[in-house]
Amino acid sequence: MNVLKPHISLNVSNIDASVAFYEKVFRVSASKRRPGYAKFDLAEPSLNLTMQEAPRTGVNASHFGVQVASSEDVAAAWSRFKEAGIKTLTEDDTECCYALQDKVWVEDPDGNSWEVFVVKGDVAVKDAQPTKGGCCVPKVQGGGPAKADGGCCG
Repeated sequence: MNVLKPHISLNVSNIDASVAFYEKVFRVSASKRRPGYAKFDLAEPSLNLTMQEAPRTGVNASHFGVQVASSEDVAAAWSRFKEAGIKTLTEDDTECCYALQDKVWVEDPDGNSWEVFVVKGDVAVKDAQPTKGGCCVPKVQGGGPAKADGGCCG
């Protein structure tokens, strides 16, 4: 199998708000727009992202992410998001999903959480704070950079 790039398809409640959000996040225009539909065919990160307007039916995914090479890349993503007026939440040296990571989170208009993250090493546990219910997605609040209050579930 020759994989070209990951593909994610999202159901969104407002196509215009979602396109505006993702254009800010990725700094490119949608490559295809149709009534109730949009596509982003991205080279960096390598991703085929489509969305279609549909009623919300509940939680359709946990979260989505883009893995980067360094903590500096995470910081650069945070700066881009801040400049675009996107609310963020950051996590530094968080132990989550058996890895030590730095992350910045954003949330799209439908509540889909995205993380830009770097894996800095392995850890022996899934979540440093198991009493909080295991590895999860923190809620993005305020204008950032907000810090999660420890662990990946901050």
